[in-house]
Amino acid sequence: MHVLGLMSGTSADGVDAILARFKGSPRRPEWELISSSSMPYPTALQEQIVAIGQGQPQPSEALLNLAEEITEIHAEAAQSCDPRSLATLVGCHGQTLWHRPPNQDPTGHRLRGASWQLLQAPLLATLLNRSVVHDFRAADLALGGQGAPLVPMADAALVGPAPGWRALLNLGGIANLTLIPPAQGPDRGADVRGWDCGPANTLIDLAVGHFSGGSERFDLNGRRAAAGHVCEEVLTQWLQEPYFQQAPPKSTGREWFGQDNLHARLAQLEGQRADDCIATLTAFTAAVVAQDLDQLHRHDLPRPLELVVAGGGCRNLELMRQLQQRCRGVRVRKSDTLGLPAESREALVFALLAWWHHRQVPGNAPAVTGASRACVLGTRVDPPRR
Repeated sequence: MHVLGLMSGTSADGVDAILARFKGSPRRPEWELISSSSMPYPTALQEQIVAIGQGQPQPSEALLNLAEEITEIHAEAAQSCDPRSLATLVGCHGQTLWHRPPNQDPTGHRLRGASWQLLQAPLLATLLNRSVVHDFRAADLALGGQGAPLVPMADAALVGPAPGWRALLNLGGIANLTLIPPAQGPDRGADVRGWDCGPANTLIDLAVGHFSGGSERFDLNGRRAAAGHVCEEVLTQWLQEPYFQQAPPKSTGREWFGQDNLHARLAQLEGQRADDCIATLTAFTAAVVAQDLDQLHRHDLPRPLELVVAGGGCRNLELMRQLQQRCRGVRVRKSDTLGLPAESREALVFALLAWWHHRQVPGNAPAVTGASRACVLGTRVDPPRR
């Protein structure tokens, strides 16, 4: 079955699209990546999404217009990726505006989790004349889960096990980690695990925009970070913050690691050069991941033999160097070496989740999200009948 996967992440830099073919056993499918494309968001659109994701109020009309524009760009990305309309199904994550994991209010009352991915799914189904599966987080949240990350079960299906424990790291706006149990030995039947580590590109991108006066949107190849000096003393303090000491399941987003969070960190780096601040934020991303790996024993989990890295952060050479330096004893390599292109991984995951929805196969992992049970993810919208 041919399926389109569409993904726009926390970085809000555009839409990644892939066309894939799936067949065979759902948990270990035979899959082929046929084509891929990317459609960048206009700068003004990205700025609007980022602002909303950090709590800036917007009138209802602006949100409605935003949803329509985002949907139309998703349709353009899909048509660019699949000009012959081979796909019979589309899996679309939508654009996250706000993510609220289950929590407690100041009085101790438990709050349900909620997550908002902006998309006009009926419009997308109409524009593409194909069925669309969307709203993937809602079912897991309704069962008490975090609603994120949703990639671990798909990672395990797409990449498969290694002789020892294998970790997959996605470096999008947020860094999330998947632990896949080995193919042999006493742990071979263990649960797939995963969680959001913390910021990946969110704070780095915001810092680059801040110091460049908005003329740059990201640190190209990590050049500015490589030219700076890491303030290890401040970095050590940041690693002690409550979120980084919290045990999984846990998830986060721009609503936490956004502009206000950046300004608080820059205040602690007062007096440092711009490139030193960018270098420290870049090292922070790598240090959070390394600390999570070092703390696995606290959760009765073994340290993986290798760390397979995907996502846009792979282009940041200094971030990759920091990972290799700080994740001692773990082999660090890009997912491309396993046949999974680093920048296509998340779109491929949502294509697989849509295929699982079609096959009525659960897509979440209670051991990852904390949901009360596994369930089929997503809501299907068919194009209007003639």
